[in-house]
Amino acid sequence: MNLTGQTALVTGASRGIGRAIAVKLAECGADVIINYAGNKEAAEETAVLCEAKGVRAAVIQKDVSSAKECEALVQEAVDTFGKIDILVNNAGVTRDKLLMAMKEDDFDVVLDTNLKGTFWCTKLVSRLMIKQRYGRIINISSIIGLRGNVGQTNYAASKAGMIGLTKAAAKELASRGITVNAIAPGMIETDMTGAMPEAAREAMVAQIPAKRVGTAEDVAYTAAFLASKEAAYVTGQVICVDGGMAV
Repeated sequence: MNLTGQTALVTGASRGIGRAIAVKLAECGADVIINYAGNKEAAEETAVLCEAKGVRAAVIQKDVSSAKECEALVQEAVDTFGKIDILVNNAGVTRDKLLMAMKEDDFDVVLDTNLKGTFWCTKLVSRLMIKQRYGRIINISSIIGLRGNVGQTNYAASKAGMIGLTKAAAKELASRGITVNAIAPGMIETDMTGAMPEAAREAMVAQIPAKRVGTAEDVAYTAAFLASKEAAYVTGQVICVDGGMAV
């Protein structure tokens, strides 16, 4: 997948899946805008990894749960590299609790970041892409948005909402040369899954037909394909990268 000459904006790209996607897009030739909310050192490490692939990288701190900060993020990205060809909505948070114990703030914080952040970034960037008559929007949802999970009603709702947003936006934007797709990762090796109790981890792996935890790079390869010109006829889709867990 050759992305030379293109610019990608990846939200929540300081570590984990976001970092892997940013580095993979850089490897394919795209200049990368690395968005982060709090961990500047990690974001700068991602930038170094991207630049090592021979492309330009810039780091922008903004909280995508805020409409104003999303506007500032997109404007700064355009001011930096002139355009945005690829948007990856990856920024996300969790506040896991059982439904009966979940407070309104637990619900709102997760929906504001995961779903509204995706909405704002997609709305703002799609305006630019419509003028270009070209664009690739990739939303990082989750298998939890398809299956649900105990203690994650807020997270499941946000990720299911991203899937609905993906399908509706894909229909609206397809005639302008813009594709909108979602990736639904399963159990992926990240800081969050690495902190799971061993018994819980083993129980999760037992549910995966591939019998292993996925890697952030597994997700990144899929994102790179969806970001490519070769994926021009793929839109409105949800691709599960989960080792068969959703089957």
